[in-house]
Amino acid sequence: MPATKDRTSRNRTASRPSRPFTLWREVLTAYAAPALMAGSAGVVTGQRDLAVAACTSIAGTSAVVAFLVGIWLRHGGQPRRWTTTAPLVALTAALVITAAGAAALLGWFAAQWLPAHTPIPAAPWLERLRIDLPVSAALATTIVTLRWRSTTTAPLT
Repeated sequence: MPATKDRTSRNRTASRPSRPFTLWREVLTAYAAPALMAGSAGVVTGQRDLAVAACTSIAGTSAVVAFLVGIWLRHGGQPRRWTTTAPLVALTAALVITAAGAAALLGWFAAQWLPAHTPIPAAPWLERLRIDLPVSAALATTIVTLRWRSTTTAPLT
């Protein structure tokens, strides 16, 4: 007996609406995902500094960046026209470069300037910020931008 196609289940994913963009959920996910992944990697490999950084600089940066990018994209519930009409790759690249660049500057500031100009001593965790901040910012920005764009309606006219 030949197999028949189930015509009722065709394109289920295409007809299923995506969940709405909810900022608090995106921020929570942006914190929890890297904290769990980097934290478990730190525990498994015995890198205590990675396990601590997972819950502080890595996940914290991701959550803050997700919040800021999400707020900016939503723009008070009325998205900017160019963010909905620009090619997805161009929008994502522009936001990632901006967020990662700002995070890299902040990481440099914390690692270089703070020990030289304040009583905060140079420490290995400060050096980690040079990598942790821009990488976390780039990942969080990419995910939030793609997630937000997938929930927006057709381009505004």
